[in-house]
Amino acid sequence: MKKLLVLLIIAASNVVTTMAQLPAVKVKTLSGKTVDVSQIKNDGKPIIISFWATWCKPCKAELNAIAEEYEDWQDETGVTLIAVSIDDARSTGRVEPYVNGQGWEYEILLDPNGDLKRAMNVNNVPHTFLLDGNGKIVWQHNNYATGDEEALYKKVQSL
Repeated sequence: MKKLLVLLIIAASNVVTTMAQLPAVKVKTLSGKTVDVSQIKNDGKPIIISFWATWCKPCKAELNAIAEEYEDWQDETGVTLIAVSIDDARSTGRVEPYVNGQGWEYEILLDPNGDLKRAMNVNNVPHTFLLDGNGKIVWQHNNYATGDEEALYKKVQSL
């Protein structure tokens, strides 16, 4: 029985360690460039990855709330935000016009087949991840309510 428990603990720690890094999944930028997500770096500074969709009102509310403060966040912490659209092939064409209309300064990635979404175990949006300067996932949050962006920024500052 003790051996089984030890094996389960070892297996669980390996899963947590494996999931703590970004997966090697390829997605596209708005300009059509292919990006391997596992290679995303920010010179030792934090990274926020936010999964969203054009049809998701809470997603857009969260990203708009962050946009109001984003420049200050970058100046103070060096954080970068990557917004990953999960719009499918039929609605991907709406992403760029929406982003341009909002004036978001985020890097936008497209995941129309849901490969990255599945690899990161995202079941619904918005789903936000925070990575430390070493690229390890240190925090994640599902859904959005007004003020959640302040809690996120406090986490960013603590890094």
